[in-house]
Parts: sequence; structure tokens; C-alpha cells
Amino acid sequence: MTPASKAPPVDDAVLPTPALFRRMACWTYEGMLLFGVTFISGYLFSTLSQSRHGLANRLGLQIFVALVLAIYFTWFWHKGQTLAMKTWRIKVLDRHGLALSQTLALKRFLLSWMWFAPPLALAWFIDLPVMTTLAAACIWVLLWAGASRFAPRGQFWHDVWAGTQLVHEPMAD
Repeated sequence: MTPASKAPPVDDAVLPTPALFRRMACWTYEGMLLFGVTFISGYLFSTLSQSRHGLANRLGLQIFVALVLAIYFTWFWHKGQTLAMKTWRIKVLDRHGLALSQTLALKRFLLSWMWFAPPLALAWFIDLPVMTTLAAACIWVLLWAGASRFAPRGQFWHDVWAGTQLVHEPMAD
């Protein structure tokens, strides 16, 4: 157990949900940071597997990058924040206001694929062109973010399903 998880639960009224704009700005910044994480992991995989072509070992690369992302998010969410979340003063906690266990962080990671899985599955199933897939993904992200207006306390639906919550962390005095 981490020291934060030993603290008594905090009343929900003390933990305000960050505004949708703040959460989406954090989401965008996280995406920019993940470019570096995926680039380094792709480079590491290609070097270690001695791939000489971009499509060589494609499935292995996809699995490796997915594993790296799972470790990245599970580790940082277990600690409470990623760098982007720290910058935007957002923290992820369980529904009782305690730090996430690694199992709960992994559950949140798997459920957070709802941001991309539906349009990607649709694109694969009906063989959509790349630009149409990109447009479908952008529309889905906007719909998914907007759907948080109908979720309890304005949380994203994958947080509701995972039993987690994003909270606004006030500035330190």
C-alpha cells in the first residue's frame, strides 16, 4: 500500500471534477507526450528485433507499444498522475478518494480504449479508407467527451465503469 492509500476516504464534495475543457486540454497534452513514448518504444523494438523495414514485425511492434502504454499509464495512474495530469492539476483517484491500485489502474487503462476502439473496429470491419477512419475517430472523440455531461458528477464514462474519478487538484499555497 502507498501512503496515499492509507489516508481516510475524502468526501466527494471536497473533490471537484475538473472542467471538460481542462480534461480535454490534458488529454491533448498527454497525446503529445505519448508521441515521444511511442517513438522511443518503436525505436527500441526495431533496434532489438533488427527490423529493416517499417512493416517487418508489425504485429510484434503493435503488441510491444500497447504493452509499453499499459505499463506507462498503470504506473503513473497508480502514483496518481501522469506528467500531463500534473501540469493541468488533475489527479486520478478511486471512488473513495484513495490512490488507485495497480489492478484498478490497469482496468482504467483497458476501459479508456473506448476513446478509440469503436471507430477503429468500425474501420476494420467495413474497410474504411484512412482519412474516413480519422474523421470517424475525431467525431467519436467529440461524442465520447460530450457524453460525460450525462455521467455521474460529469466524469468520463470509462471512469464511472472503472470505479475511478478525475479530480481537480487545487494549487499548493
